[in-house]
Amino acid sequence: MALSHSMLAVAISTPGGPDVLQPVSVPVPVPGHGQIVIRVAYAGVNRPDALQRSGAYAPPPNASPLPGLECSGTVVESGPGVSRWKIGDQVCALLPGGGYAEYAVTQESHALPIPKGLSLREAACLPETCFTVWSNVFMRGGLRAGERFLVHGGTSGIGTTAIQMAAAMGARVFATAGSDEKCQVCRDLGAEVAVNYRSEDFVAALLAVGGADLILDMVGGPYVERNLKALANDGRLVQIAFLEGAKMALNLAEVMVRRLTLTGSTLRPQSDLAKTRIAQAVETQVWPLVECGALKVVMDSEFTLAEAPAAHWRIESAGHVGKIVLKIGA
Repeated sequence: MALSHSMLAVAISTPGGPDVLQPVSVPVPVPGHGQIVIRVAYAGVNRPDALQRSGAYAPPPNASPLPGLECSGTVVESGPGVSRWKIGDQVCALLPGGGYAEYAVTQESHALPIPKGLSLREAACLPETCFTVWSNVFMRGGLRAGERFLVHGGTSGIGTTAIQMAAAMGARVFATAGSDEKCQVCRDLGAEVAVNYRSEDFVAALLAVGGADLILDMVGGPYVERNLKALANDGRLVQIAFLEGAKMALNLAEVMVRRLTLTGSTLRPQSDLAKTRIAQAVETQVWPLVECGALKVVMDSEFTLAEAPAAHWRIESAGHVGKIVLKIGA
């Protein structure tokens, strides 16, 4: 069936708050070599979308300027060289952008099958967070069974995924959250200890058990120095965002004397090959955890495409627990 020439999407009219997200009619994407076009059923809403909307996170060259880094849906067109997927296959996929639309294009190797037992709605919540957590906690951070792992923002999409994934891999999991209720959610997901950062000191909590072997942080700012203090000797700090600023003063003598590692990454600007390797690892290592129930999708809320501004208000309110999705074509 031939695709229409235009589609409904939500675009960023100008950098600013959630209200700058506006409905538009734009051309349906055309797949290049090795690419597929997906009729989007659901699109995940993530912090990088809000950063892009505010003007702080530009899309990489040749990527769609539309927000949206993950989706689920049905393959409706393929470019030259596509071999894995056929028209009609249901997939979930990491996107370079463009998820807030009726159709999205991505590399075929960045799409994965829907895990057995999951709906399209649930599957749309997986790619961005699973790729991010696996590549940073396990590939870059080298987390091993028995190690003490701390994740900040334990009830965010990243946090709920990281807690479950690390616990399933045999790590001792610690988390921070902004209320006693959210701390209980973290414990229910598998955290051994959850610290209410508004009333407790996570540094003291980690040092009481010997320090963290690995910390995953998206806060930055003053948290960087505190994270280093909370690490055990030879510990690793992996930074994936800087919600409170990317610049700070550090005493690197502590890093040297205690043999600490400070590293980090962003997913979106990485090469197609790097993302393909992450996708392969996620399919072999993480999808079995999803299918056996060890890693569950934690869903906060659902909005329509037209309600994208409300979805962004929700993710920036810090009140959400788990993932937010846009229902587009399901």
